[in-house]
Amino acid sequence: MAFSIEMEDLQKKVRVKRAANLILFVVDASWSMAVAERMQATKGAIMSLLTDAYQRRDRVGLIVFQKNKATMVLPPTNSVQLAQRALADIPVGGKTPLSAGLTLAFETLMQEKRSHPDVMPLMILLTDGAGNVSLTSLPPAEEGYRIADQFKDQHLRCVVINMEHAAFDQGLARKLAEHLGCECYTLHDLKAESLYYAVKDELNA
Repeated sequence: MAFSIEMEDLQKKVRVKRAANLILFVVDASWSMAVAERMQATKGAIMSLLTDAYQRRDRVGLIVFQKNKATMVLPPTNSVQLAQRALADIPVGGKTPLSAGLTLAFETLMQEKRSHPDVMPLMILLTDGAGNVSLTSLPPAEEGYRIADQFKDQHLRCVVINMEHAAFDQGLARKLAEHLGCECYTLHDLKAESLYYAVKDELNA
């Protein structure tokens, strides 16, 4: 019995590789905002995301900036045990070196892109946008915006969580988000659960 095979009859099994995420929290740990509440919510969200990462290939990291520098408190990991130890004691207080936090975050995400091209990095920045310490001779605000522009130029995914109280909000966080090329959310009732779902929504977008 004669039959013919056309190109559209041919099938090929294709293995689809799930893209992993690197979720880098960058948190203002100065006295400019409600530090205790902010850090408690951040720690809770990180632990929840790490629980999810157990079933995926995602990793989570944490940078805090305060006084005159930014510190990588939690290098990118999917280890719940490492996270618990790193998050136990985080320094707070002092000035707001926003530029230092953005610079360390940018360097971390760019290194991640070079080392793991298949990973999708995402920065979650918790701040009121009011930096008051510069790394150069530029005014803190101008310097911060210039660094933020680099994120947009490199198409790095970002989200700004505006932590300024609504009554005193001058729009600094939103302006920073514009330079980053990302959304700016305001979480009036900052809890671990609300921050966790805000991050999840951005990952699923």
